[in-house]
Amino acid sequence: MTYAITQTCCSDATCVSVCPVNCIHPTPEEPDFGRTEMLYIDPKSCIDCGACADACPVEAVFPVDSLPASQREYGPLNAAYFADREPGHDPEGPNFHTWGAPSFKRSLPSDFAPIRVAVVGTGPAGMYAAEDLLLHTGAEVTLIDRLPVAGGLIRYGVAPDHQSTKRAGDTFARFHTHPRVRMHLGLEVGRDITPEELAAHHDAVVYAVGASAGRRLGIPGEDLPGSICATTFVSWYNAHPEVAPDAVDLSAERVVVVGNGNVALDAARILVSDPDALLAGDIAGHALEALRAGSVREVVLLGRRGPEDAAYTRSELLALKHLAGVELVVDDHDPRTGATIDAADAGDRAALLRGVARETVDWSRPPPTGRRIVFRFHSAPVEALGDGGVTALRVTDGAGGGDEEGGTDSTRSIPSGLLLRAVGQRGLPVTGLPFDETTGTVPHEGGRVTGLPGTYVVGWIKRGPSGGIGANRTCASETVGTLLDDAVRGTLPAPEHGAKAFQRLVRRRNRRVVDARGLAEIERAELALGRRDGRPRVKLATLPELVAAARGGRRRIPG
Repeated sequence: MTYAITQTCCSDATCVSVCPVNCIHPTPEEPDFGRTEMLYIDPKSCIDCGACADACPVEAVFPVDSLPASQREYGPLNAAYFADREPGHDPEGPNFHTWGAPSFKRSLPSDFAPIRVAVVGTGPAGMYAAEDLLLHTGAEVTLIDRLPVAGGLIRYGVAPDHQSTKRAGDTFARFHTHPRVRMHLGLEVGRDITPEELAAHHDAVVYAVGASAGRRLGIPGEDLPGSICATTFVSWYNAHPEVAPDAVDLSAERVVVVGNGNVALDAARILVSDPDALLAGDIAGHALEALRAGSVREVVLLGRRGPEDAAYTRSELLALKHLAGVELVVDDHDPRTGATIDAADAGDRAALLRGVARETVDWSRPPPTGRRIVFRFHSAPVEALGDGGVTALRVTDGAGGGDEEGGTDSTRSIPSGLLLRAVGQRGLPVTGLPFDETTGTVPHEGGRVTGLPGTYVVGWIKRGPSGGIGANRTCASETVGTLLDDAVRGTLPAPEHGAKAFQRLVRRRNRRVVDARGLAEIERAELALGRRDGRPRVKLATLPELVAAARGGRRRIPG
């Protein structure tokens, strides 16, 4: 019996570090790390010790022979990654992998004095940076977030039916109460305190503020009511306090999602899932009510290019194929789509759609009975139509204005009362920091912000919106390494004020700031509401509710 890594893999390489035979790849030292969709276990080298399963923070590793029906594809998927990967190896024999030379990246001088570092953002990127500093140095860390609750992308970006993936947050939560950590949640840099004030109280500041803005389509009608960014939709169903409960109208029978990445697939899956099945997750209460009362029966995933170029991962598509009561359909409007699927090799992304029903959809008719997701490739958005709100999306009927070989300029309209734009995200300017408008990132060298000594970036604001949760570990390692190199060389600006002075400054500027004890109260309140409703947790969805819970005011929380 061997083990296999499955759908919820976060690629943070914790499993790599505990494997005694180096059978999990790609490792952080290999070129493929950060490029592959997940990590893989070599079945010929696995010795069935189970160390990886014990270490995995998101419970993604299981024995192959105990995989449930919905996960059985992952045995062959793991093995396929290693097929003929090493020239000259015996295909019938064991595929052992050698270890590289040990590397000690955090070797500091014996007289290295503790430094005080502020980390702005408590999502995966910020917490991996904090973890690195706390585990490998004597640094004191100040955790800051503009929201009164920690978690960032894990709390507000991961789909509510992916509870295993959300468990990555448990790994970070143990640092919230670390003796060398001070937490200030609900404190916004640029509003409550200035970047200069933050820097004046710390040796270094690390910004981990993500990429929260959605990219635009650049088409007429994009700003009509009923056209919303997918990031807004994700925040809505995850109970983000800055998105109103009534921000999404689900009265339409058909929804068009422009894009076919993982965010698009998450949105489609939530829209057509049985609301009762979503009770097992932490979906927002208002979203659950809207889904129950809504009329959505069909979601159209619109892709400009063909199935071979789809941006979703294999694991996300496999999850859709096992979604109970939901039919998958490929719109056969363009002959290239079916030809590509039929000709695809077994390991190609397009091959995943083999066996999915194909039909030339008649968009003049309402969606059929039941629930379904329609993949429409070789079709680009041209214009959102409607008077006072979206009623249809005009799309190309070929490759999109003739911009690909074999494309046409013909268009057709797909009736829809809701348009979700899932074409990527970008960072926003950070107060006091330089900003590259083209890339949506802060210019840096190895994480060191250009022209600002003692200031660093990590995560999507550093490298752009690419990679999942685990990709932030290596990103943070680089930034922290640069920071420590600067500290050892003595190039960090000396702070003008101490830690207690910063505490006093924060209290003067914002009386509603939440600390680690307040965060624990929020956790207790949400878990208690979950137990009442038979769910893992019920999220508090407004800023007043979160602050009240942090102060122990659970009796004032509605419900």
